[in-house]
Parts: sequence; C-alpha cells; structure tokens
Amino acid sequence: MNARTALAKWLGTLDPEQLTTLLEERDLPLAAEYRRITTLRGLAEHLLTDESVGQGLMAGTAGELELLASIAALALERHGPVAGGEDEDGPRYPWQQRKPVAPVEPADRLVPERDVLAWFEPGEKRQWAEHTLARLRERALLLPAPKGKLALPPLLHVRATGFDGYGRTATRLLTNAYNAPEVKRIAANLFGEGAARTRDQAQELIIALLADPARVRALVADAPVRALELLDHLVPGPPLLRTRGFAGRYGEQYAGPDAKYVFREGGSGDEGTDWLAARGLLVPVGPDLVELPYEVARALRDGGTAPSPRLEPEPFTAIAPLPSGWEGEGGTSAAAAAWRADLVLRALAAAADVRDTRRLARAAGAAEADTRLWLDLAVNAGLAAPQADEPAPAPRGRRNAKGPKPPARLLPSDRYDAWSAAPAAGKLLPLLAAWAVVPAVLSHWPDPDETPVALVSPQDEDAVTLRSGILRALAVLPDGHGLTGDALGYTELLSLAAWFQPALRGHLAVDDAGEPIGLDGVLDRLAATLAEAALLGVVAHGALTPAGRALCRLLEAGAAHHYPAVPGAGTDPSARGSEGLGEDLSLRPTLAKAVATLREHLYAALPEPSDTARFQSDLTATVTGAPAPALADLLSAVGDIESEGHAVVWRITATSIRRALDAGWSADELLDRLTTASERGTPLPQPLAYTIKDTARTHGQLKVVRSACCIRSDDTGLIAEVAQARGLAKLRLRRIAPTVLISTAPPNETLSALRTAGYAPTQEAETGTTVLDRAPTDRAPSLLPTLDRAHPLYGEPVQGVPASARTLAARLLSTPG
Repeated sequence: MNARTALAKWLGTLDPEQLTTLLEERDLPLAAEYRRITTLRGLAEHLLTDESVGQGLMAGTAGELELLASIAALALERHGPVAGGEDEDGPRYPWQQRKPVAPVEPADRLVPERDVLAWFEPGEKRQWAEHTLARLRERALLLPAPKGKLALPPLLHVRATGFDGYGRTATRLLTNAYNAPEVKRIAANLFGEGAARTRDQAQELIIALLADPARVRALVADAPVRALELLDHLVPGPPLLRTRGFAGRYGEQYAGPDAKYVFREGGSGDEGTDWLAARGLLVPVGPDLVELPYEVARALRDGGTAPSPRLEPEPFTAIAPLPSGWEGEGGTSAAAAAWRADLVLRALAAAADVRDTRRLARAAGAAEADTRLWLDLAVNAGLAAPQADEPAPAPRGRRNAKGPKPPARLLPSDRYDAWSAAPAAGKLLPLLAAWAVVPAVLSHWPDPDETPVALVSPQDEDAVTLRSGILRALAVLPDGHGLTGDALGYTELLSLAAWFQPALRGHLAVDDAGEPIGLDGVLDRLAATLAEAALLGVVAHGALTPAGRALCRLLEAGAAHHYPAVPGAGTDPSARGSEGLGEDLSLRPTLAKAVATLREHLYAALPEPSDTARFQSDLTATVTGAPAPALADLLSAVGDIESEGHAVVWRITATSIRRALDAGWSADELLDRLTTASERGTPLPQPLAYTIKDTARTHGQLKVVRSACCIRSDDTGLIAEVAQARGLAKLRLRRIAPTVLISTAPPNETLSALRTAGYAPTQEAETGTTVLDRAPTDRAPSLLPTLDRAHPLYGEPVQGVPASARTLAARLLSTPG
C-alpha cells in the first residue's frame, strides 16, 4: 500500500478533535490557499507535500527534529540517497526544500523501529523515545506503516543527506561541475591513461569506484597526511571546503550556479586538497568552494557509533533559589494587573476617546506605557472597539466636497459592563488569553525616535513563537528555582526557547567563544516579553507562577491557531470552573479544559476583593489587596488614587469631593457610604467628615443655566467677583442682572472654566432642576470573532470552502472516500 492510500485510511480512523488538531497544526485550510479539499485522500495528498511537512516540523521541538533526522539518516544508510535531494541553493533550514524533486515513495524506504529504539537505554529513556514516536505518528510526521516499521514523509528522505552532514552524490556533483576533459582527467588519475574513451565511460568508472566503500578506503590509505587531515574535518560534516584549486571555465565572472570548472594551473597550493581533487574526492560547487561527495563520507565514517538524539532540552545553569512566598507575589502582581486594567477601562468608559493616551493615563492614575498595554489587550480581548465618529454634514452646494476622514474613538464594547462587574480573576482571564496569542510584543518599541502609540496593528509573526518558547522553557526549570535576570540567564532562556520552538533558530548565532547570541533585536523583545509576563503575574522571580503554567498549557493546546479569535476571551467573566465557557469552547474539549484550568488558577491566586477601607486623619483611604468594584467606585468618586502595590491608597481632597457632589452625591450620602465601608466599622476621622461637610456647604452657590448660556447666583457679591475674574475672560461674561451673567461659551465649556478658576458651580436645567455630570454610556459592538470565523490573513475564505479546521474536519469525516 502506498503512503497516500495508507495515510488516507489512517485519517479516517481519527475522531473530529484529533483531525482538527492535526489540521490546525498544518494551518489548514489557509495553508492550501483555500483550495477545496473534499476527501481524505485529497487531504493525505496535501499532508505529504513538502510545504505541509515543513509546517508540521516547525511545530515540533528540536529533539523531535533530531530524532526524525536520525531516522532519515538510517533510511539513507539502508536505501541510499534520493535523486534530486541535493539542491545547489541551500535552504534556510534542512527541512525546507525550495525546488520540486522527483517523487519519493516512503513505503519503499522503511526502517525497523527496533533499530531506532536500540539507540536509547532501556528504561525511562526508551519509554520517552516510544512516547515521542507515538506523538510523531499523531502529527503525521511518521506515516502509517506495517507493524514494527517506520515510514517518513518524502521531504525527510530528500533532505536526509543535509540532515546528517553529508554532501551531494558524486553523480550530481561531477555532472554539474565538469565538462568531458576534466572527467576524463580524473578517470586517468584513478585508472591510467586510456581507461575511458568517452565522458560517460569515465564517469561510470569513477562512480563505480566511489560507490564501493572498500575501494574508497583502499584509495584513501595511500593519501598524503595533509589529505587525511582534511578528510578528518570533512567526513563528519559539513562537507564544504574553501580552496583556490579551480577556476571557472569561462573566467571568474561566469562562475555562477550553472558554471563549469577547470583545474587551476599550479593547483591550490595545498598538497592535500590537490590530491583529493585530482581523484574526484573533492568537486567544485562554487567559486573557491569544493564539496566532499556523499559516497566518500559514507565510506569513511565510523559505522559503529549509534546516533544519540537528545529528546529533552539541556538544563538551565543560570538559576537561583526562589524566595519564600514568591507565588504570593505573583498573585499580588496578577491582582494589581486586573485592578490597573479596570482603572484604564473605567477611564475609557468615562472619556470614550483614546486619541490622547496621556490624558487617559492621567485620568486612570496609570503609567502611560501600561495604559497602552491595557488598551491593546482590551481591544484584542473584545472589551473595547474603535468606532469612527459620524462625519459632519456636507455644506450646502458642495455635495462632492471631501472632508477630512472622521477620527476614530475607542469605546468600551458591549461586553465591558459584565466584565467590569466581575471578580478580579474573571477580569484578568480574557486579558491573559489575549496576551498569549496576540502577534506582537506590545510593550516593545524598537525605534527610539518614534513615539509609542496604542492600538498597534499586530504583525510580528515571531512574537507568539517567542512567547510560547519562553513559557515552555521556564516550565522546565528545576523546582524551587528561577532564572537569573542577567545576560547569561537571558541567553540560556533564548537558546532553550529555540529548542522548544525551532523557528527561533534563525535569530540565533554564536560568538567567538561558541556561546549562543541573539540576532535581529530578539534579546530586547525577550526582555520586553518577560517584563509583560511579570506585570501580568505570569512570571515571578524568573519562574512561572501556577497561572503561568496554565497559560503555557493553553498555548500548547493550540490557542494561537485561532487569532484574531481568542480562546477564553469570550467566556462569562463571573463564572467558575467549566461553566460559562461558551459554544466555541464546548466544541473543543482540549481548549476548554485549558481555559477552565487557567481560570481556576487565577481564582486560587487572586484573593477575594476587599469591601472595606481604612480611613485616616490625613484624608487618605487605604485598601489592602484589590478593592471590590463597588468600593472602588465609591473611593474613586470621592478621591484620587495616590499609590498602588500591595495596597491601593486614595487621597481625598476638597476638589475630589466637589467632583462627587457634581455627580449627584449629597454630603449625607457620602458620609453614610464611607462610614459603612470603614474597616471594622470605625467612625470616619473628624478631619475627613469636616472636609466633606465644609465642601458641601459652598457647593452649588453658582448656577449655570442651560441656555447659551447663563450663570446665576443668589450671592450678588459672588456674581460681581466672577464677572471681573481675569481667568474667565475667554467666556466674555456680561452681567445682565444683579444675580445673572451670560456667557458666550456653551454650558460644558463654562462649567469647566469656572471649575478651573477655583469655583464650584453646578448645572441647572431650564426647569430649575440640577443636571448631574454623568459618564457617557456609549458602547461599541465587540469585534472579537468566533473561533470558526477567524483567520489572521484573510477575513473571508472563498465561497464553498470551510472557514476553520474544525469545519473542514467535520466535512471530511462525513464524506465517503
């Protein structure tokens, strides 16, 4: 049975969740460019393509790749190289093939499973190898095969020589490098003058010799010492050597990929190189570059040493013992994160405008950088959404005039109010879920000359790979230890992250001492990712918190495959356990379990919010831990946040009290509510009670009449004072009665100017009733897509093609054949 038929038959035995997981790893249906895959046989054909296999390989660990490379080398040893597997243009990774090659039938190149397991010591290591082989079968990187046999996808056979450090075959090298005179010259050196009359005869003689390991070893036995030294370096790989032994047949300027070469007059100047080249053991492949043929390396390698693929990562050395109570610090950071995000979104709900992030940060009492982070996470979690302002009507007579594009506002979404009323753990869950999968390191701003902004378009394709690699690497730290925060710790973390996510290897290099270093600013992005993780309570003292481990499992469950949908963001923020996960997750048990686990770890880490405060004579109110929403509303109405940390401190002033009175509170209501919230029922300090009563006594003496617009007061002296105030000149006030002024500014501007000048006005309706200052209640529709409709590159698939891997899996399993 050929590989495609066997694979299609095996695919039919999978349940919907198993098939969905496989399709998501291979990025289907997008990876097939939304080509219609209508049968399991058609799916099998796609899964065997080089592009699809490469996608699957990049989702594995370096240990899995090393094991597959070793199996491919064993198949190479047993069955020989595959024709066409030696491309001149070396790909970035050995498993990526740029040019199409001749078809390979995996069923013809099977290797015994027992030979592979024999590489591992009996016991735990062999059991882990068996587990890894089973995992590779689940991911279709090992194909269905007869019992006791292993079958590899075609790409791994094609690239086997590159995996194992071999060069290309002698046939390929000689054909590409030489015209007839050079091939005949090599044959004459090996077999004597006149041994071959034609080029074909000469090449056949050379290939026959090199294909016989015994003849190769006998030939090399007479080599000079310098040639043997070169072979010691070339045989293990890589098989390339820089030399000046050859020249382009038509000059150096024509020495391109398809150029032919001639022996340079006088040789290379190195006895060993010239001896090997004269006998076809080194063949030119480029200007000043030669390659050792596959057959030569195979003949000279020590066949008695078994491969030793490492299936587990190297342990960290840059570690330090964790202090006592470190997990509690992580919980405190998580609680603070939920609280800060709540402050920012409350300020957004009040302002409904993000065009000035600095002003929004001031209103929330948060750092501007943190404010940008919370806004970006809120948008990605579906808690806020941009909305364009309504354009102004076109002027009469200018119907075709194009005005400026209306500015965008950021509004809380229709999911915000339920989120705002939820416990801290319920608030943090969607933000953490969004942080895990968003393709951007949101706090990293690489250009120092460019002003950071909120609401960036996430376009960093390596961000999730880096984040996942970091979390998975930290998960293998020894118990009771965290990563050191120095350069060595970061370098080791990056190296280990690349072990879990091989796609990161393109960002690694080594220095003169052979130590790994980062490229492309990856270490800066790593540091920013760790800082974000610490801010969110995912990492504390260089170690994963329990919530961090749960978030890592969410990524391992494939959460990032669904972005811009965010698994976990659409859950009921007030629910517990596995309740309220939503229809999306009910159809995906693995993701649902990961989200429920993360939720429970957050509830365990975050203490119950406090509903009491400690009021002091210096007019401060202190809440230990995270305040309950009702308490936070009360204290934010009557005071301003002064500091945050293990406790939140509000400063209550006459100005903040006036703000509460402006919003409709009375002095008696404030005193009653604050007394009820006082810790252990302690009476309010006398200075606080006096300040509230004194501020209320003078509040409302000025009345702003809603017109266009009037200011009135029963205190004629106060009216005269306001009329002469220099700070109010822009209102162009005019006294029209002993108790009435008129303003040229609208009511809101007049109120703001009076308050800025130190007065405490209230707004009055035409009926004489007081108009309260209330926050806008505009809400935007949430833009968070469902898991079945989301895709990061193409919004809508072509007609008739499923939008998600789950839908495609269901359709294929229900289709006969």
